[in-house]
Amino acid sequence: MNKKFINNDLKKYIEENLFPEYQKNDLGHNIEHIKYVINRSFKFADTIPNINYDIVYTVASYHDIGHYINPKKHEIISGEIMFNDKNLKKFFSDEELILIKEAIEDHRASADHEPRSIYGKIVSTADRNTTVESCLKSTYTYEKKLYPEESDAQLFDRAFYYLNIKFGENGYAKFFFKDEEYEQFLKDIRKLLSDKNNYIETQRNYINKLKKSGEKLD
Repeated sequence: MNKKFINNDLKKYIEENLFPEYQKNDLGHNIEHIKYVINRSFKFADTIPNINYDIVYTVASYHDIGHYINPKKHEIISGEIMFNDKNLKKFFSDEELILIKEAIEDHRASADHEPRSIYGKIVSTADRNTTVESCLKSTYTYEKKLYPEESDAQLFDRAFYYLNIKFGENGYAKFFFKDEEYEQFLKDIRKLLSDKNNYIETQRNYINKLKKSGEKLD
């Protein structure tokens, strides 16, 4: 992360007041995910001349903060939470806050429109999984939170359907920067999704391995 480009007071405020709130989210949208998105966001931001790193950092930091409230429209809720945070007025103009809000609203892979700014494109691209393992884990924990009464077999079936819609050959997930990690991930996940039985067996084995290791999955 390019810490030298971030306002230290802004970073301190977000780390102390916003990051603890992510414990309310499921494991696929917790603080570790946020740090992952922040780091990838800076990777893409580094390719853009005169980019505002404070804006990149803030969009990435707030983009999933409302996920626990309503996953289906979390991008709107997260944008509103950011925009209503009066402390951010110390760091940004009204125009910049609107830009940040729009970028948060536009980050979701299933959005029916392209992000309205380079900041939305950065965080939208950074928000994608880049390993099959992280995808298998995040889809399981996400579906388990939504459908806690269902069996693992039912959750694996839901995950297979969801991942095909998102990452299949005609999937809705888009990216706006050259990203070799993501391109390799797409090849790997599409190969796995080409055989449903193999996919379900792979996810079952991986989830069982995590359970045996004592890793928290809810």
